[in-house]
Amino acid sequence: MSALIAYPKQAAFGRVLPKNKIYEHGGANNRLKDLFVKQVEQVIWQYKLAPETLHLPARPGVPEIQIFSIQLKTPELHADVLRCIDGAIPFPIVFELTFDGRTRVVSAYKRPNEADASRRVLSDYFASDWLPMDSERTAMPVALHLGGLYEQVLHRLIPLQMRPQESLVDLVARVEQVRAKQRELDKVTALLGKEKQFNRKVEINAQLRQLRKDYEALTR
Repeated sequence: MSALIAYPKQAAFGRVLPKNKIYEHGGANNRLKDLFVKQVEQVIWQYKLAPETLHLPARPGVPEIQIFSIQLKTPELHADVLRCIDGAIPFPIVFELTFDGRTRVVSAYKRPNEADASRRVLSDYFASDWLPMDSERTAMPVALHLGGLYEQVLHRLIPLQMRPQESLVDLVARVEQVRAKQRELDKVTALLGKEKQFNRKVEINAQLRQLRKDYEALTR
């Protein structure tokens, strides 16, 4: 299913978010402000998915879902920019990035901190492929509450299939393990390419085989 969703008109918000307000609430330092200036043209609060706009009840951790459109100056956007915006807004956010006639959907799983419900825990970011901006949007997923809607939106971005009885928290943790294992694989593969000694090559190959087994076990 496409991550580009046709959100209902009654949920449209359409307000430009001034960058200085994001800096203020997101605690942006000079480096982050530079990233905003170089990479971000405009941030628009496009939709507000809430009980009063969708007639879906809220859930703990998901009282509302915000859809933000970010017009980019460059094809790349540093994740710290998204983290800054996520830090400024307490609700889950789904970002739609646009650049040069294309768009992609990006979001992290945001949930309350178990030790302190006033704080939020943010996962790594998940993203769709870049698509033409005029791509057909799919109907909004059917859900009984905002928590269920949020999960379905995230599932369209998460690159692994959920296992039977696996919670969203566990799935997100598994994706992060897969990414860490991939980084380890890349590092050891590069090491093998540079190694000249036969004995060390044998050792590194054995390490690679184990890493591949671990990776496959995580992705199955």
